[in-house]
Amino acid sequence: MEFLGTTQTASYCGPKKSCLFPEPVPTSIMQDSYQTYYLPGYRYVNSWRPSLFYKVSSTIPSSDERGNASLRPPTILPALRTALYARYSPRDWNQANQVQFKGSECCRHWAGRLNADSLRLMQDKDQLTQQMQDDTGTNMGQRLSDIEFWRSELIYELQRLLTDTHALDTAKKRLECAAEEIEGPLKIALECLYNREKRMGIDLVHDDVEKNLIKEVDMFKSCQERMRKLAERIDQQLGINRDAQHALERDLADKSSAHFIDEKCYNLRNTSDSIKFYHGIEKIDGTVSVPQTWAKFSEDNIRNSQNARANSAKLCEEMENVLENTSEEMWKQYTDTNLAFDHRISEIGDIKNKLQAHLAKTLQEIFQVENTIMLLERSIMAKECPLKVAQTRLEGRTRRPNIELCCDIPQFKLVNEVFTIGDTLQTLKQRLRDAQDTLQLLVLNKSRLEHDLSVKANSLFIDKKCMDMRKTFPSTPRLIGYA
Repeated sequence: MEFLGTTQTASYCGPKKSCLFPEPVPTSIMQDSYQTYYLPGYRYVNSWRPSLFYKVSSTIPSSDERGNASLRPPTILPALRTALYARYSPRDWNQANQVQFKGSECCRHWAGRLNADSLRLMQDKDQLTQQMQDDTGTNMGQRLSDIEFWRSELIYELQRLLTDTHALDTAKKRLECAAEEIEGPLKIALECLYNREKRMGIDLVHDDVEKNLIKEVDMFKSCQERMRKLAERIDQQLGINRDAQHALERDLADKSSAHFIDEKCYNLRNTSDSIKFYHGIEKIDGTVSVPQTWAKFSEDNIRNSQNARANSAKLCEEMENVLENTSEEMWKQYTDTNLAFDHRISEIGDIKNKLQAHLAKTLQEIFQVENTIMLLERSIMAKECPLKVAQTRLEGRTRRPNIELCCDIPQFKLVNEVFTIGDTLQTLKQRLRDAQDTLQLLVLNKSRLEHDLSVKANSLFIDKKCMDMRKTFPSTPRLIGYA
């Protein structure tokens, strides 16, 4: 029996068919006897009319009944006709009971099958649900293991990257310290060059010291440039390392969050208090990766970090080589320059000593020449009186009278004496002039020697001053960046 207002969709809830009789064909008598009445919002009244009465009243009369119909008396009143057709026969009553029994048996059979099928269905679905829940738990456990594996890999790689980044930052600081340490020797070398420009005269020579100083300045600047360029490369690599570190930290944070969420989901049970319905959540697909791309993302981050660490190791090794090479080169050049200074100072000292010796000899010669000049002057003065005597005698004898003016031997001797004394005076005066000229040359030579001595003393003072400035030079640890 169908209920009013229900939707019968299941196969076992459909209209029941009679197991004994075919479907009755409605007659016009029943249509005339019952007026069709419509309930608002429901099906026709015929849909819930008792099926037994409907089937009995709508059965098609057999051929015997048709033959006997002509023997029945005609019905005059409609009311009597209706009352006559409303009666049932015992056979109809028994048939209706049998139909009811058969229908009840079919319903019970159908209900039994439904119950058995429902129990099997519930058992199967329970097993399927439990199996799927167990499989999901197993998969989530495997997922947790995968996340924990990549977390450990990321933590290990992040620690190594932080260590290498710290070493690279230390290398950069060492380069900067080494470049700053070179500033002092560079300023000293430049100041030495400026001071040596104060040399005078012939000592303003492009000697080995100046060549070594220029080479030293160029080397210091070249070493500083190499260190600064390498420091810039290290700074760029530090930026790459920081990017790789940021990627690893972000990936590790995401892995930790995912591990916390999946572990929380993994620990959920059917008896948990926090479970609830989220209708339609299975239709929302917010995933952005698959396991292959998920693993490749972390693998790429680790590979980038490994490449950054490899480049960092190369830069650290290059830094060590650069600092060692530059330290050796600077120390060698510093030693060569100092040796050139020592050789130059020794050479200037020797020249100065020789000049002093020559000056002493020149002074001695000047003293002797001055004595000679004094003696020559005295000798000339001593020859004047004999000359005066001889000339006076000649002049006196010129006053002899007449024949007495005889060219006798005394006259001849006096003339010869005058000429001899005159020649002697001329010779002595010439020698005096030569002595005076020699004295002038000696004095000029003395002044030159004294000037050269002052020049050499100035050069020696400058070089010794430079050597005093160069007594301090950074040690090897400071040159390789250890403050």
